[in-house]
Amino acid sequence: MMTSTLNKIIADRENFSCDVKTLGECKIASPVHHHEFICSGERILITENKNFLHYLEERLGHTPTFERAGPLEKIFHDPNWTRVGIVTAGGLCPGLNNVIKGLVEILYFDYGVKTVFGIRYGYAGLSPRFGHQPIMLNPDVVDTIHELGGTVLGSSRGQQPTEEIVDTLVRMNINILFCIGGDGSLRCAHDISCECLKRGLKISVIGIPKTIDNDLQFVGRSFGFETAVAEASDVIRNAHVEAKGTEHGVGLVKLMGRDSGFIAAYASIANPVVNFCLIPEMHFELDGPGGLLSALSKRFAAGKSHAVIVVAEGAGQHLIKGEEERRDASGNILKKDIGAFLKAKISAYFKEQGIRSSVKYFDPSYTVRSVPARGTDAIRCYMLARNAVHAAMAGRTDCVVGNTGESYTLVPISLATIERQSVSLKSDLWRSVMDATGQEFYFKDSGGKSYLMAP
Repeated sequence: MMTSTLNKIIADRENFSCDVKTLGECKIASPVHHHEFICSGERILITENKNFLHYLEERLGHTPTFERAGPLEKIFHDPNWTRVGIVTAGGLCPGLNNVIKGLVEILYFDYGVKTVFGIRYGYAGLSPRFGHQPIMLNPDVVDTIHELGGTVLGSSRGQQPTEEIVDTLVRMNINILFCIGGDGSLRCAHDISCECLKRGLKISVIGIPKTIDNDLQFVGRSFGFETAVAEASDVIRNAHVEAKGTEHGVGLVKLMGRDSGFIAAYASIANPVVNFCLIPEMHFELDGPGGLLSALSKRFAAGKSHAVIVVAEGAGQHLIKGEEERRDASGNILKKDIGAFLKAKISAYFKEQGIRSSVKYFDPSYTVRSVPARGTDAIRCYMLARNAVHAAMAGRTDCVVGNTGESYTLVPISLATIERQSVSLKSDLWRSVMDATGQEFYFKDSGGKSYLMAP
């Protein structure tokens, strides 16, 4: 959590409240059996970091907490009349099918909700202009989908007109909508919720945080991230083997991370054969005494026979000149290809120096994000789905399910999307990257000054 995020919360307390919106009083006895209900009004500290907590307490005048997620003894929506929509939006991520499966099974077995629509191809599936027919989901349909990567519902980028989406929800008599997506998708969910409240509609809109870059605030580690790191670590191993196979070999791996370098950082620690980890939060140059090319030369001059470089897709964008800015359907700036750029520059540099070298380039982005969730990552998917259903049935809306420590919490979407979470260059995480790679040594001048800094 960055200080800039905390300052935004303090400056605009009304729009960045920790309290989740609710559709009304819970009066219906929950059908959930053999379960210990949580107490209504139970709260969890917003962060386990005592320094941040004290900082907020002093300026807000109270202890900031989130509502604890979990099953309540009384619920808002009558399961007999509940009709649910599930939508997956944005890029793919490991675990999407696990979340869909979890939502359907918990709705069906815990609450007895039998009408669940799978909305096809993101928010486009809620617009009649595209003609996408929803599919009916039940435990039999979702039985083995967790074994598959991607999403059985399909996905797309970009929001459709909010009024049009809400009109569709009304027409389909949907009173609970689950939106599985990242920053942009959750902002769309927030707009849908606000429009429903504006019209006086009792529709719960609940987000499940899906961001492989792990860049949402207050939700803990996003599902799919752990699997992505594990998959990336395997690619790094291959790059290391290739680099060692030639004289002055360089294994160059580009990983996802448009604005946040968490995957690159964690993967470099998970498989510490990496010698250089380059992320968007870190400023580096290509040329000059403190540049990457010079750092590579220093490594080879020190007697090392190879190098492995991991670069996040959003790193070093200032180095690539002369390309027009492009955006995707969600309005995100499309990053210039730093991987191909570095491959060409490194190859040309050593050729000019008369040094025999070979650069092997790996871009596993689509491979990393399209595999099924693994191990504890799959468990996280199911637990997020479980708590999302409990929140929806209790009439909560305009919120996303996250976790603080071991507890699951309900976070207002406006807080989760307040700004992208990023790697602090003063954090223990980044210090661990520095120690695991040793790159700080190669980026220092003769006087010991480091050329690595924040942009």
